[in-house]
Amino acid sequence: MKAIAIQPGAGQPHMVDRTQPTITAANQVLLRVLRVGICGTDREEILGGRSKAPDGQKELVIGHEMLGRVEKVGDQVTRAKPGDLAVFTVRRVCGECLPCAMNRPDMCLTGKYHERGIWGMDGYQTEYVVDQEQYLVRLAPELAGIGVLAEPMSVAEKAIDEAERIQAGRLPQASAAPDWWFGRPCLVAGLGPIGLLAALALRVRGAAVYGLDIVPEASARPQWLLAIGGQYINGKEIPLDKIASLRQSMDVIIEAAGIASLSFNLLDALGANGVVVLTGLPDGDRPIELNGAALVRGLVLGNQAIAGSVNAARDHFQLGVDDMLSAELRWPGHVAKLITHRYAAKDFATGFSQHPDDEIKAVIEWAQ
Repeated sequence: MKAIAIQPGAGQPHMVDRTQPTITAANQVLLRVLRVGICGTDREEILGGRSKAPDGQKELVIGHEMLGRVEKVGDQVTRAKPGDLAVFTVRRVCGECLPCAMNRPDMCLTGKYHERGIWGMDGYQTEYVVDQEQYLVRLAPELAGIGVLAEPMSVAEKAIDEAERIQAGRLPQASAAPDWWFGRPCLVAGLGPIGLLAALALRVRGAAVYGLDIVPEASARPQWLLAIGGQYINGKEIPLDKIASLRQSMDVIIEAAGIASLSFNLLDALGANGVVVLTGLPDGDRPIELNGAALVRGLVLGNQAIAGSVNAARDHFQLGVDDMLSAELRWPGHVAKLITHRYAAKDFATGFSQHPDDEIKAVIEWAQ
């Protein structure tokens, strides 16, 4: 079968031939890959960023945002059958720590996890994949057109889940309110795919969502946000320290921009008792200057919290799938507009090398 691979640390992606996988254990599922998303992580790997081939191999099959159709299941599989749409998660357990034993490799303590298409395991830019049922999430047929967004949606869902758990554990009113998110002012910083999907998940919960970026309001990403009832803030026109006075202080901020200085400056827009969850990974190692005393005073006197969030567990994938289905019912056809560019597998080089201004999410089509 065909697959798209790189040599970690060097070279461009290229098509390779791999042996088609087969089911070798009763708990395994074989998927025919339908489409795979291209994201910033893929492009960083191609440029020599963080990646690792499986042990004993020189090349890594890339791709971690996928949608597939079940072809065959092992005798012990109960959650899927041939013909179902499904996705596999990304991170795999280390086999040593308690979080991994609880199927929470996103919270691995040892750092010995593997990640499909990124670190030590081949990914999904290929025709067929096999994995264990514990890493599979089944999708409703209605999500056939947008199911490839399940992985970036899961990252957004985990960030929101982290914010909710932190606030529920420390705010006396949070556990008493049955619909805590409704009407709550939330800021999403960075309107890439993860940021927009975070805005979507928050809007499904009824939050008042503000999206922050530096592109014109008439461009595709702000317009997508506005269509689901969000409000756009152009960071070139409104400084962060003015957001609270011009709009309102934010109770929750989800950072999805990957800009180190922005991560701390966002505190200027955070209200008392608020929480910021960081999901972006900054490039480079350029130092930044901070007014440390003012930052700490704000955190302490404002009861503010900052948390980091990486990857996602299977439950976050399921939350994302459920929210995408709710969004599809509420805004029919709108989520699919996030997928702006599609490339046949044979045209993969164009998909990875081009990143036009109007691109939100690009995908490689492996099968119909």
